[in-house]
Amino acid sequence: MGFLKKFLKSNYRDGEAPRGISSFRNLSERQLEDHMNVARYGDFTLTDAIRPSYSLEVIPSTGFRHEWYVDHESGARIPVLMSSVTRERLFDTFMSLLDLLGDSVDVVLETSHDKSNGEHTDLYREQIDMPVLQSVLYDFEDLLLDDGCCGIAVLNPRKPMEVQLDEHKLLFVYGHDNTEYELALNEQRVPCREEMRFITEAEHVHSSTDEFQERFDQLCYQLGIDD
Repeated sequence: MGFLKKFLKSNYRDGEAPRGISSFRNLSERQLEDHMNVARYGDFTLTDAIRPSYSLEVIPSTGFRHEWYVDHESGARIPVLMSSVTRERLFDTFMSLLDLLGDSVDVVLETSHDKSNGEHTDLYREQIDMPVLQSVLYDFEDLLLDDGCCGIAVLNPRKPMEVQLDEHKLLFVYGHDNTEYELALNEQRVPCREEMRFITEAEHVHSSTDEFQERFDQLCYQLGIDD
């Protein structure tokens, strides 16, 4: 099924339109189809999970920048590496970051299937061996890359460090000592670009299918998660 059909027939969600007026408004079917069929921008290839605004306020590109996560309850500030990686290297980059978390980790699957308000549900699995986890994830690479309603976070609470591949197919690393993770990104040819913008910082569209929702349920089963 092509991206346009998934967009029109299946589970899709609009991202925020900062000015309150969608760039998709008043488009002809041909204009919409042409835009949704574009996956490559320069040397960057999107997955099927997401498309940028029609006005291209943000043009997708590869890179990472430093951010901060602030816990509103405690006021704690946690360094974050936020990165965007072209499809051809995204899964390998994700796996290389997981390698640094340790031998035993916790997993959180995020799903917004059957939701249209931007909310998602978190499903937990504690203490799984990393080789077992990675073996399962390889079997579900298509889901993790192309489903715009599925995300995953893997964490080692003993370090503590967390690696996340979110619904937008952006990679996040949370933790106070992220030097190794920066090196891993550099090895995957993901440069530090502090001025870069990400697809989430403008209007965007998520896409999913009924088949991906079934695959998500299968992933939950394989990881021993009761959804």
